[in-house]
Amino acid sequence: MSTPTSGTSCESCSMPIESGRYCAHCVDADGNLQSFDERFERMVGWQARRNPGQSRAELEAATLAYMATMPAWRDHPRITAQ
Repeated sequence: MSTPTSGTSCESCSMPIESGRYCAHCVDADGNLQSFDERFERMVGWQARRNPGQSRAELEAATLAYMATMPAWRDHPRITAQ
């Protein structure tokens, strides 16, 4: 078994992983990190399922705030522009 490169969490979403930088939910079929826009939409959807009463604006704000804490996204222009 290989040694994890990011501890035990995905650098994109913080899901526990055994090895590598990203979990299976955050990569494409080739194993590359999905685009910011694709990850953002999927994470907004996840937030909506957890918080069904929130508006789209609230869901987006919460998602951007969360993504700002993730190594894969904290330097992305959509994050730093806030």
